[in-house]
Amino acid sequence: MNQSLGPLTLIVAAATAVLPAVALATGVPTGIQNTGAGLVLIGVAGALFLALLFRGFATSVARVITARFGRRRVSRVLRQRSADVMDNFILPGAYGGLTRIDHVILTSGGILCVLAKHYNGIVFGEPDEPQWTNVDGVQRRKFLNPQIQNEGRARALRKALPGVPVASLVVFTGSVQFTSPRENNVIHVRELDSYIAKFVFGPSRIEDWDAVWLSLKSTALTDDASRKDMAAQLSFG
Repeated sequence: MNQSLGPLTLIVAAATAVLPAVALATGVPTGIQNTGAGLVLIGVAGALFLALLFRGFATSVARVITARFGRRRVSRVLRQRSADVMDNFILPGAYGGLTRIDHVILTSGGILCVLAKHYNGIVFGEPDEPQWTNVDGVQRRKFLNPQIQNEGRARALRKALPGVPVASLVVFTGSVQFTSPRENNVIHVRELDSYIAKFVFGPSRIEDWDAVWLSLKSTALTDDASRKDMAAQLSFG
């Protein structure tokens, strides 16, 4: 931030130092001198404010865009492993209401429920803590513990597909670092392909996976009313 505002700061300093001298050299009365300098400083202050405002807006837009790219990367890696992948769909919640699933992939032993999180900087938090913390430069924000959050989504899948093995996986995108050892089901997107390749649910008694997948597709809520209800639920929360 200091580098981007450096030139504007220099302008303020230069205006403060030079304007009085210019006014004295031209014989301008003191009152006009002070007014002129004040107007210039107000203008420079306005420019600084606009620079900060634009910087904040640009940062927010960049975060939204990079988060979308992160989700697409997750989806792309999943589709390289299986043709049976679903993204961004709604299911009835395990305990009422609705829940949105980021990604699911059908593997040889069951269904993997994937939650994608995009952050830069440092992330810290324990598995049993309700919230985790992200520190990115001077910004500090808290967010729901993604392991707990995605376990609720995995339970919704288990309720929709009784008897089908469902596991939870949290995938972080962005330039993120962790301050403590992670659980096995919390990874970075660069580890996703190898995770799926090594992931094993164990012996499964499901004989007809095609029927399971079709059942999940039929359970997913894709109508406009459900999407509006989901948006209202998120707004209320």
